[in-house]
Amino acid sequence: MKLNEILAVAGYPGLWRFVAQSTRGVIVESLADGHRMNVPSNARVSSMADISVFTASEDRSLADIFAAFFKQTGGKPTIDHHSDGAEILQTFARVVPDYDLDRVHVSDMKKIIQWYNILVSKGMTQFEVAEQNS
Repeated sequence: MKLNEILAVAGYPGLWRFVAQSTRGVIVESLADGHRMNVPSNARVSSMADISVFTASEDRSLADIFAAFFKQTGGKPTIDHHSDGAEILQTFARVVPDYDLDRVHVSDMKKIIQWYNILVSKGMTQFEVAEQNS
């Protein structure tokens, strides 16, 4: 499964897999429990392939960040996203040492760590983005 098919839905925890387009939005399936729901077209839905992290030089894609976590942890989950803020900062800084201190907050780091752990726990370790046809 490609990162293009994995979604974050504002207001709903965890990650979701795109299932189909519906007349009123999109149908998604929870990676946690397989629960399906219709997400209305006015909801904020973000594909993992479209999210990036601000750094000192250029923005890094979430796929690159996940791959860096994977390399650092040897393919295992990293710390729990409920860990102490200082521990979250330290872990994230080891993986993305040049993150933008002013624009990347601990809450962003926690979410990225949570998403990484979900993907690894589901065996999704190929952090690839499907190419778009022009």
